[in-house]
Amino acid sequence: MKLKTYISIILILVSSGIASAQIKFEAKLSKTKLGVNERLRVDFEMNKDGDNFNPPNFQDFTVIGGPNQSVSQSWMNGVRSFSKTYSYFLAPKRQGKFTIGQASIEIDGETYKTVPVAVEITGAVQRPNDPDNAVAVADDNIHLVAEISKTNPYLNEAITVVYKLYVSPNTGVSNWREIDNPKFNSFWSQNIDMKGMKVENGTYNGEEYRYVVLRKTVLYPQKTGKLEIEPLSLDLTVEVPTNRRDIFGGRLMTQVHKTVSAGSKTINVKPLPEHGKPEDFTGAVGDFNFKVTTSKTNLNATESLQATVQVSGNGNLKLFQLPKLTLPSSLEVYEPEHAENVRTDLNGMQGSISDDYTIVPQFKGKYPIQSITFSYFDLRTETYKTISSGDIVIDVLEGPTNNSTSDNNFAASGNNGKQQVVMNDNQFAFVKSDPNLTSIKPDYFFKTNLFWASLLTPLLLIPLAIVLRKKKDERDADVYGNKIRKADKLAKKYLGEAKKALGQKEAFYIALEKALHNYLKAKLHIETSELSKERISTLLSQKGVDAATIAEFNSILKNCELARYTPITNVEMQNDYEKAAKTISVIDKELN
Repeated sequence: MKLKTYISIILILVSSGIASAQIKFEAKLSKTKLGVNERLRVDFEMNKDGDNFNPPNFQDFTVIGGPNQSVSQSWMNGVRSFSKTYSYFLAPKRQGKFTIGQASIEIDGETYKTVPVAVEITGAVQRPNDPDNAVAVADDNIHLVAEISKTNPYLNEAITVVYKLYVSPNTGVSNWREIDNPKFNSFWSQNIDMKGMKVENGTYNGEEYRYVVLRKTVLYPQKTGKLEIEPLSLDLTVEVPTNRRDIFGGRLMTQVHKTVSAGSKTINVKPLPEHGKPEDFTGAVGDFNFKVTTSKTNLNATESLQATVQVSGNGNLKLFQLPKLTLPSSLEVYEPEHAENVRTDLNGMQGSISDDYTIVPQFKGKYPIQSITFSYFDLRTETYKTISSGDIVIDVLEGPTNNSTSDNNFAASGNNGKQQVVMNDNQFAFVKSDPNLTSIKPDYFFKTNLFWASLLTPLLLIPLAIVLRKKKDERDADVYGNKIRKADKLAKKYLGEAKKALGQKEAFYIALEKALHNYLKAKLHIETSELSKERISTLLSQKGVDAATIAEFNSILKNCELARYTPITNVEMQNDYEKAAKTISVIDKELN
């Protein structure tokens, strides 16, 4: 009886040991059913450390936080327990039933994947009527507003959209990002560059607020009728006060995530009046000046001059065509070079546009450049105006005489400057009458040097292939070396991915952190679980790396951990990338 009892105990211990040795990697949801205005937390949990974690594509959600990493280890009765979790915070994009896809990770050289999990998104959930609820406080104290300068403009009349974020005095915003950007369909649009964001005091619905201007955009409607301006939406981390206080009596703050939208706006675009519209009108709307100038009016034949057609003023300068010059045929003219000197601010486009013509006269005489007109719609008087350039006469003082009467009758005949084509008697002189053909003798391949080389080369390559195969087998058998080479390859891969992701904060710092970790694994021959700052510093110091270099490397790792959750500019990301590449190079040189 005792023997059976001992055997049972041993079997239980063995089975429990086997079960504990099994690797688990699973996805857990904070809830499987939630409202479209709520947040979902997804945890990817494993019981053994791994490398190269790849999350699923959250295509039906907006990632508003994460990945956040947490690691816990414990020892109980001599048994080690380990847990590592990657957490994401998601905001649903729409209602429906969706699936969180598979995540993957490499553990001990094998790839593990989670099981897809389903989640149901319902309509918006009514928030609690608790005045101290953090979400309720955030809703009442954060507002995104789109201010439009004019809601009934004419076609091609400039309007501005200014987006302002209003925040009450007792509330703060620690982080924000755009999740829905207006496309401005049916508009010509340009964002106005803003140098920094200045916090200003103002009022919203009669109450005191602080606000910042997030974006300024100039729009020129390209269609008439009712046009929709799509909303700008932001995801915010809002800091709101609570009823709890610290030891000094100060009120403690809590953070909540919130999505705000400026809402869509509709404007009614009026067509330009048909009454009084000039025939040469090409769509210019604003207040303009027009002129045609030449660099000189007296010159000799074969010399060149510049003729400039220019429109300047305030209006849709980039959205219409300049009138064309009409010139006599004896004035050789080249295609014009278009130039724009236009700046855009809240008043719309201002500056000038021009076409520069290079003109070369061929014969002596006087040649008129006929007056041309430019028409535009004046918004102040709501009428059409036409400006005439005036006639310009080009006096060619010296050169051959033109016997053709076409130029003399240019103004009357209206031949648009076309010259008569004169045929040449020897126009086919380039065709050879004697082809000098020679016969081609057949060239045989059999028993030539190339024939014997093609026959013997494969036989000579057999020993080389055997040697290469042997080297490859030795390399494949080198498990330790392959592991180092793989880590080194991954470091280069992720450093390259970080460079490609410059400007995308989340992707950039994830790739940069992976590159640094794989570099250390390759150079210091350590595992992921040993990647603590103290362990890294000790090993690098033992390898002869300077203390300042070690501190720089650790600071980059710290930046990777913190930067994903704080506002970062493109310049700062570029600096972190250059600093990482430089520090890796320095460590390579200093390692013994």
